[in-house]
Amino acid sequence: MKEDLVNLPFFIEKGFYKKQCKVCGKTFWTLNPEQQTCGDQPCVDYEFVDNPLNPSAGDISTIRQQFLKFFEKNGHTIVKRYPVVARWRTDVYLVGASIYDFQPWVTEGIVDPPANPLTISQPSIRLTDVDNVGRSGRHLTGFEMMAHHAFNVRGAKIYWANETVEYAFRLLTEVYGVPENEISFKFDWWSGGGNAGEDYEVLVRGIEVATLVFMHYKVEDETLVEMPNRIVDTGYGLERIAWLMKGGATIYDVVFPEAVKTLREKAGVEQLPHHIAFALARKMGKIDYKEPEKAVKIKGDIARKVGITLEELNKLLAPHEAIWAIADHTRTILWIIGDGVVPSNVGAGYLVRLLIRRAARHLLRIGEPLPLTEIVALQAETWRKDFPEYYDILDDIVDIVDYEVKRYRDTLKRGRKQVAKVIARSKGKKITFEDLVKLYESHGVTPDIVVEEARKRGAEVEVPPDFYSKLAKGREKPLKQEKEEEFALKFAEKVKDLPETRKLYYENPYLFNFTAKVIKQVDGEYVVLDQTAFYAQGGGQPGDTGRIRWRGGECRVTWVGKVGGVILHKCEGQLPPEGEHVEGILEKDRRLALMRHHTSTHIILGAAKKVLGPHVWQAGAQKGVEQSRLDITHHKRITREEIAKIEELANKIVMENRKVNAFFMDRNEAEQRYGFALYQGGVVPEPVLRIVEVEGWDVEACGGTHVAKTGEIGLIKIVKVERIQDGVSRLIFKAGFPALKYVQEIEDVLRETSQILGTDIASIVAKTKELKEVELPQLRRKLAYYEGIVLQLKARELLSKAKPYRELKLVVAKVEGELANKARDLAITIAKIDPTALAVVMFEKDGKTYFSLKIGDKGLEQGLDASQLSRKLVKIAGGKGGGVKDLASGYFEREISTEELEKTLGAEFE
Repeated sequence: MKEDLVNLPFFIEKGFYKKQCKVCGKTFWTLNPEQQTCGDQPCVDYEFVDNPLNPSAGDISTIRQQFLKFFEKNGHTIVKRYPVVARWRTDVYLVGASIYDFQPWVTEGIVDPPANPLTISQPSIRLTDVDNVGRSGRHLTGFEMMAHHAFNVRGAKIYWANETVEYAFRLLTEVYGVPENEISFKFDWWSGGGNAGEDYEVLVRGIEVATLVFMHYKVEDETLVEMPNRIVDTGYGLERIAWLMKGGATIYDVVFPEAVKTLREKAGVEQLPHHIAFALARKMGKIDYKEPEKAVKIKGDIARKVGITLEELNKLLAPHEAIWAIADHTRTILWIIGDGVVPSNVGAGYLVRLLIRRAARHLLRIGEPLPLTEIVALQAETWRKDFPEYYDILDDIVDIVDYEVKRYRDTLKRGRKQVAKVIARSKGKKITFEDLVKLYESHGVTPDIVVEEARKRGAEVEVPPDFYSKLAKGREKPLKQEKEEEFALKFAEKVKDLPETRKLYYENPYLFNFTAKVIKQVDGEYVVLDQTAFYAQGGGQPGDTGRIRWRGGECRVTWVGKVGGVILHKCEGQLPPEGEHVEGILEKDRRLALMRHHTSTHIILGAAKKVLGPHVWQAGAQKGVEQSRLDITHHKRITREEIAKIEELANKIVMENRKVNAFFMDRNEAEQRYGFALYQGGVVPEPVLRIVEVEGWDVEACGGTHVAKTGEIGLIKIVKVERIQDGVSRLIFKAGFPALKYVQEIEDVLRETSQILGTDIASIVAKTKELKEVELPQLRRKLAYYEGIVLQLKARELLSKAKPYRELKLVVAKVEGELANKARDLAITIAKIDPTALAVVMFEKDGKTYFSLKIGDKGLEQGLDASQLSRKLVKIAGGKGGGVKDLASGYFEREISTEELEKTLGAEFE
């Protein structure tokens, strides 16, 4: 296969020369007989900088349209871009390439592609080189991957390597005007997103403008497995092609001219001198800050050539590197938040928080000449023609960024104190990578701040050059198995030969009695029927319960699970024989309660989006009989007023008695019609989706049971709101009869409270306010007065029994009950009544003896120190003590008598 892919007919017929790069040794093809290198980095310099291919080429939008139209003319269907958040996948959070849109369902032949062949320009995000962004001149966190794909699956033969290479050659020469002898095709290998294959990197003037991958392997446990499918996976860098055309000093100057110009003007940063900018730019492709020694050497050579020191060069570059990073990060932030992610400490939220913090930190480095939100808004305006959907929700995006930046500043203020603590704990040792991660994640402290603080205190810290890349990589989404998935794995072999169970609950969710035939008994406690109305647990909805009855007996169905298309009923009691005809009887009220709660979940989610903003996304849900919960993404705490609005809007939809439609639809058609908001409940690994639509309100891919009309729900009541994690709030609600019962219980409580207060329900608030603001303060004052009298009486009683020592009176007492809570006040009162007193008041709690020690004015004149005395006292029974000169407190580890304490203190005085 490799030789077939190397010696392509196109190369041979066109007269290409096959060569081996004298630097890296890789095989490449070229029409230039004199060429000795592959044309890739770091084998050559960037030969296009200050030497543009076509400076009069159109803007980025034009370059994108030229690409798409070329492939459309050549038989490809233009497909609309996918979100940058990969909702349809379980293994990644963000789309890193156009092929991610079609993995794994299309690439594995499970689902048909939306078109075949197709072309697309897909916004993509990669944080693997985030530490290089702004510094290397070429790295981006967000970029557009223009692509054409052909899916040779299920026997289809669209095209393969030879045609792919020819398309690339024609595009570059016919559309973009690249001279034929300046194009090189370097043979290599590619792997990503669970697939792999040979590839050609397409190179022009030292920059890779495209990668042509011939995907025919699947990566399983780090092993390559040959696939029957042959996928043409190409990627053309839109930003790189624009850079090649314009020949700018950095990719940022070409892609983000408005943002870079605005930041420079606001921060008062002059443009780099031309000779320095382009001397550096030609070597940009060789610099990778993950190899710091190599990067320093290259930059040192450049500094010498332009007649300055490396230190001077770095100082000159610093503000520009910050500006370039901000320009890149803000567009990526716009994309991620715009596609429904809220900053948090988990998942994609962690990744966008990382970018916001980095951008905010870079902004501080140039004096914060304008808020980060203004730059995000500028990016939305700049890219409005290309991405109008982000501009339409700009207020929501800006609010999220503003809130996150304010939180970051507050966190940072506290964080510097934490750095000092970590340095103190290190006791001269190096600050570890784990310390750096904890300081960043928990306290918002970036590594450069740790370095600053460490230098002040003489501590040692070494920051990995790829610190942020490591953080991003460490947050890849893990594969998580739910209970039903584990169940499916356990029983897969046992039911693999059984026919799919007919799902009567989809045909009629109001079917509570049905007849069926027993297909198989499994493991002595499960039954498989040929058809069933029992819903199998899944999607956050519990399975149905009920009974299975036949002529010879009856069993109780306690749980229902699904393995592929086969449904298993867990039964208590005798199982019906295989082949037996049975009657299934569902618990009707339970099923109806679950239907009402499930439909309510969809309604509340729609209401939350309307009230809180389009960033709201379902982060989890669990339907129940008495109550259910819905977890949603939201950056702030939800206010009482917002909850009231959500609840009101949800009940409005109920009262309008809207139809709830459930139907099946081809996956591609559903995605194109409704978008990826379909996947609120998570990934659905099916070519055909079951769609549940609350008319004019909410549409989701959902396998649950629902009411036919919203009016059947009756009432929705949100009973509790919890912030379960950063960026996620939980709404706990009741629907139908449980909601009515809850309201009735609240009424009962109000009625009983009104009786206790001696007023009517409508006046409870006013009466309670009166109690709090008038009567309660009066009672507290009276209580304090009487407590003072009690303390006075007790103090005088104890003083009457005091033992004299050196013109002082020693009072040692142990108190119980309410006086135990006033031990400190009692000791102070004793010394106040009699200045010659030294009072120690003790009480027992949780197996320890606590004490308060107070010295009167006469004792202080004689040089007594309460703090010193308390430390001496605890030596006799263990514990801890301390305080100030006249007042101390502490505890004894064991019980100690007043006599023993008097003896100890008496010895001290004598």
